[in-house]
Amino acid sequence: MQARTGFVSSPHAARVNSVDWVMLQVCLALVPGTLALVWFFGWGVLIQMALAVVFAVAAEAAVLKLRGRPVLPAIRDYSAVVTALLFALTIPPTLPWWLTLLGILFAIVIVKQLYGGIGYNPFNPAMAGYVFLLISYPVATTTWLPPAVPELLQAQDLTTLSFLDSVRLIFTGVLPAEHTWDAVSAATPLDEMRTKLDQGMTIDEIRASSPLWGDFGGRGWEWVANWFLLGGLYMLWRKVITWHIPVAFLGGLLITAGAFWLLDPQTHPFPAFHLFSGAAILGAFFIATDPVSAATTKRGQLIYGFAIGAMVFVIRTWGGYPDAVAFSVLLLNIAAPMIDHYTQPRVFGQKRSAKAG
Repeated sequence: MQARTGFVSSPHAARVNSVDWVMLQVCLALVPGTLALVWFFGWGVLIQMALAVVFAVAAEAAVLKLRGRPVLPAIRDYSAVVTALLFALTIPPTLPWWLTLLGILFAIVIVKQLYGGIGYNPFNPAMAGYVFLLISYPVATTTWLPPAVPELLQAQDLTTLSFLDSVRLIFTGVLPAEHTWDAVSAATPLDEMRTKLDQGMTIDEIRASSPLWGDFGGRGWEWVANWFLLGGLYMLWRKVITWHIPVAFLGGLLITAGAFWLLDPQTHPFPAFHLFSGAAILGAFFIATDPVSAATTKRGQLIYGFAIGAMVFVIRTWGGYPDAVAFSVLLLNIAAPMIDHYTQPRVFGQKRSAKAG
């Protein structure tokens, strides 16, 4: 999430706020979900966040220096930090350090600075960097650790990594001698559900086949989503964002998933599964609400958010990737200018034109 220099566009805040204040509020709102990720997926989460922040700030400073622009004001607005944090929260905790560097360089140098810097990027930089890695290195960017749930670890003979093990793996690619990749990696709930459905299993059979499943989504992942939801509600309370995009996003996902669940509940998971598995909550509150690349009119934000939510379900169900938040956000970033064009509010005192455009 980023903001134009000096302000946040009007649908996202009721008053003028400095960029650094907004970005610090976003960082604060990310804390609960981040702590949940660390609790369930280990120290690698914090290591990736630290690496991403260092790489992002250094890349931004270098590009600004080359462009002859002042460095300190841009660094102090924390927009690069927020981009780095969001990027780090979407990648696996064990991703090699050089892939984290590549993703951040793409996000900051190509997607943000190449278009003119903060306020000018047509695409969400964090999601563009993530998708760049996902397409280029699909195995590395989809290999996740199992959540630290005792029943799951014991049932599937899995293990977790210590801080030193995580550091060694990220920087050298070497696992401790007593561990194997099969013991420290596991499919995400979305990937597991998709694979089993493709094998012809029903939803009831899938949920009964593994201790991975919780009340709605995957165990561990549900709590991560809940804590990111708490952070999102904090941003609403602080008026950093408005309700339009998050509610429309989650509504579009729930309504679309609910329609197919009603048609066949044994081949389509209960709609809440899509909310509490993967990055739906994080995407709705922290990613889709980027005021630079999102729609800006209130009616446009409702259309924009709903379309992202529906697109997430479509790609998760029939696309080539289990999760789809990043792809959906980037596709709707392309459509945002058109949505704004056709949803401009009528100026008070003027009649609406008979012809659009």
